[in-house]
Order: sequence, then C-alpha cells, then structure tokens
Amino acid sequence: MMRGADHYEEEGIEEETPMLQLSSFNHTVGRELLPQVSAIDDHKNTVRTGTLWSTIAHIITAVIGSGVLSLAWSVSQLGWIGGPVALFFFAMVTYVSSSLLADCYRSPDPVIGTRNRNFADAVRVILGEKQAFLCGSLQFLNFYGTGVAYVVTTATCMSAIQRSNCYHNQGHEASCEYDGNLHMLLFGIVQIVMSQIPDFHSMMWVSIIAAIMSFCYSSIGFGLGIAKVIENGKIDGSVYGASAVSAPVKLWLTFQALGDVAFAYPYSLVFLEIQDTLKSTPPENKVMKKASVIAILVTTFFYLGCGCFGYAAFGDNTPGNLLTGFGFYEPYWLIDFANACIILHLIGGYQLYCQPVYANAERWLTEKFPDSIFLKNSHGLKLPFLPDFQLNLFRLCFRTLYVVSTTGIALVFPYFNEILGLLGALNLWPLAIYFPVEMYIVQRKVEPWSRKWVVLQIFSSFLMVVSVVALIGSVAGLIEAKISKIE
Repeated sequence: MMRGADHYEEEGIEEETPMLQLSSFNHTVGRELLPQVSAIDDHKNTVRTGTLWSTIAHIITAVIGSGVLSLAWSVSQLGWIGGPVALFFFAMVTYVSSSLLADCYRSPDPVIGTRNRNFADAVRVILGEKQAFLCGSLQFLNFYGTGVAYVVTTATCMSAIQRSNCYHNQGHEASCEYDGNLHMLLFGIVQIVMSQIPDFHSMMWVSIIAAIMSFCYSSIGFGLGIAKVIENGKIDGSVYGASAVSAPVKLWLTFQALGDVAFAYPYSLVFLEIQDTLKSTPPENKVMKKASVIAILVTTFFYLGCGCFGYAAFGDNTPGNLLTGFGFYEPYWLIDFANACIILHLIGGYQLYCQPVYANAERWLTEKFPDSIFLKNSHGLKLPFLPDFQLNLFRLCFRTLYVVSTTGIALVFPYFNEILGLLGALNLWPLAIYFPVEMYIVQRKVEPWSRKWVVLQIFSSFLMVVSVVALIGSVAGLIEAKISKIE
C-alpha cells in the first residue's frame, strides 16, 4: 500500500545502503537461498549515507565502460561535425532522461512519496503491471546482451595482448593473428567461478577494482590519441567521415555509429538503484539531478577526448576498438597494460549485469517451489587460502548454464561494434526515454496537449526514430559481419 511519506523516516530511523544495488531482488534471494549469509533488510534496518560525491562516483562507474573504446570509430563514421554533435546530443538526452527519472524515485510525490527502489518497481507503481513486465523484459534483455558483449570484448583484449607482443618482437608487418574462441572459453570458466558469489554484498572489492580499471584504460586511450596526433603533426579526418564502398553501406555504418554512442551514455538500467543510496536530506531527486550534471560533464570530457583524438590520429583508418584495433603499436607494454585493465574491468562488469538476472530467477523459483531442498540447501566448502564457502547446487547449475549461454552466443557473434550498437539501440528509446517520459507525465499529472506534454512527446518520438535507425544499422552490420566471416 502506498504511503504519503516513508514510515521509517517518520520514526526517525535512517536507512543505509552500503553499496550500489542493482536490484532489490538480491536481498530477498540472499536470505532465501543462503540464510547463513549476512543479508540486510533494506526496508527497515539499513541507513542510507550516500552523498553528492558518492553518487557522482557511482554514475561515472556505471557509464564509463567498454563503450568508450568504440567512440573513435563512431566519430570516424559521423565526421568532424556529426561526431562531436552526436556526443553532445546524447549527453543532453542522458541528462534530460535522468532528470525525468530522478522525480520517479518517490511516488506519488517526488520528495516525500514512497520509494521505488529499482526501475521495474517504479514502472509498476506509476504505469501498471503490464508496463512493468515490458520494462523488466527489456532490462533483462539488455543485461544478457551486455554479458555477451563483455565476453566478446574480453576475448578481443586477450588477443590484443598476444598480438602486441608479437608485433613488438617480429615487426608491425608480421602475421600476428590469434583465435579468440579459446579466450572466450577461458573468460567463461572464470565467470562460472565468479558467478558463485552470492550477491552484491560480497562483491564490493570486485566493483571497486572494476571502477579503477575503467578510469585507467579510458585515460590511456585518451593520452595515446593525443600523443599520436602530436607525432603525426596533423589532424586527420574529414567533415563527412570515413568513406564507404557505397551510399547504403555508409548509411548503415552511420546508423550503427549512432547506436554505439547511444550504448556509451545512458545508465537508466541502474539509475534508481544509484538514487536509492542517497540520504533523504536534501531531497534525493535534487541531489541526483546535480550529480547527473557533474558526472555527465566528466564523462563527456573523456568521450570527446577518446573519440575525437582517436579520429584525429587515424582518420579513415580508425579501428573499431581504440585499444585492440592496432592503430597503436608502441609502447607495447602500455597497450598490454590498458588491455589488462579492460579485462579486469569486464570480469567485474560481467557480474554487475548478471547478478540481477540471477537474483530475479532465483527469487521467482524459490517462491514457486518453497519446499524445494535443491533450491535451499547449501553445502560448506573449505578451500585453501580462502574463507569458508557455502555452495548451493541450484545456484551452481543455473548460473553455470547462464554463463555458458552468453559465451555460446559470443562464439557465434564475436563482433564488438555491431553488438554495442545493437544494445545501444535496444536500450536508448524504451528504457532511457519512453518509460521516464511516461512516468513523469503520470507522476506530475501533465495535461494531454499542454505545451509540456507536446514537447515531451516530440522528444520521445524523435528519440524513437533515432533508436530505430540505430537498430537497423546495427542489425545490418551484424548480418554483414557474419556473412563476411563465412565467406
């Protein structure tokens, strides 16, 4: 039942979320499947201590990821006018989306209403059960797709380290090609082990390391781009971007580039979970909006640096992945280090996007079969040099199958830019635009055909068109890449 204000705050009980939560399901599953694990009742007993600066850090961690590596290629397809304009445009879109979504954290009132602790909950409360089902389905499709993308990216980085050493030892003209399939399988094995981590309470150091790594490789990509431009003594590229064999191909590549930029920016998947870490004073929506502005400015600085300097350095020959496409050969040890940073980031990042899927499935099955011994029973294991570990057989089987499935899809479609563009298109309009706009209209009781309503609908419709063309371009690129590989 909805209440006008948070009951526990009225009683003077503060709540704390000790770290970023991607889904409230994690707590439920942790308690049901692993009663011996210290789980926290997030509704009554925890105290939120999140501040403006901790929120900025969470947002930057969520936004800066492997997508930054494709931005130089995206700028090369869009050109010197279209590339920077697209980066600024999606930055603005992300800010508008985040401002709308920030007001949906509490309902019916954005300041004193009842908390909606994750995206699907907010949609369920404000728009209804059917819309929440659609939102949840799209969320988990993006979670799954991001897992596939991380398998592909990690394998590419592992191969890049081998190639970097090969080029250094044998020269830049040497044939240094390595099959990425083995690397994908190795990454899958690592993730099978990592997936036995019960929930986010046990992942704190994994998340911290992943965040540090994302800043490291983004900074290296930025710096290498600047160094290459200085070495060349000129700025490559053109207003129209890289040439293509035909007009239709150029159009598909342009659409795909928009999808890649769209993948790099929005963080709606985890937006409300980040907001749920904030203290209630000052109001969470105001702090979240301010944090979004600062974080998006910082992110845009890195994106412009990597995207524009990467294009300036390589022009039409800009690689699809700035650090693995071998525009840079030396210093080889720095390239190796950057790719190692990406690998470490993606090992943790994979879990970041898989844990909500695990939690949801396990919660549903536990509720469906409450007396199942297979679901509930855990077995203690003592491993050398590690703390005691509780192994749940169902968790082992289900999560292993999930990792195997994402690895299998990655083996069939090992295409970095195309997958990022596809995910960006799927995420952009429905999750970053449509649901925030519709929830804001209902929450604020915006009158149909009023000026604000018309502006919001035009904004949503335009982004829907952008999302559709990005989806078309990415699907076309994925099909073309698959056909080319077969041939």
